[in-house]
Amino acid sequence: QVQLAEFGGGSVQAGGSLRLSCTASTYTARLTYMGWFRQAPGKEHVGVASISTSDGTTYYADSVKGRFTISQDNAKNTLYLQMNSLKPDDTGMYYCAATGRRYFAPPKTEADFGYWGQGTQVTVSS
Repeated sequence: QVQLAEFGGGSVQAGGSLRLSCTASTYTARLTYMGWFRQAPGKEHVGVASISTSDGTTYYADSVKGRFTISQDNAKNTLYLQMNSLKPDDTGMYYCAATGRRYFAPPKTEADFGYWGQGTQVTVSS
């Protein structure tokens, strides 16, 4: 069983930045993809970004392209999400997710991932 733990959430004003971290209990190189999801109150998980642990291929939701950057450090078994130019619409609980399944491209839906962290809250005020 893979355990994931997120860090780095908080409250910022619009235009600010935050960096989220996700530490895995196993070697991230043993996983195929890792990603970040956002869940606003009363809504479903929405894929924000994902990355191939082997070759670094990435996926970004249109709403965050150019503002967010997903990256990984396999030596530290850690996944990152650098969030710049934050907007109030970015507010939500951010979850780290991982999978060992193989896909032709970085997955982006909740059903594609089998391992989940507990989440970290990000609040962006206007």
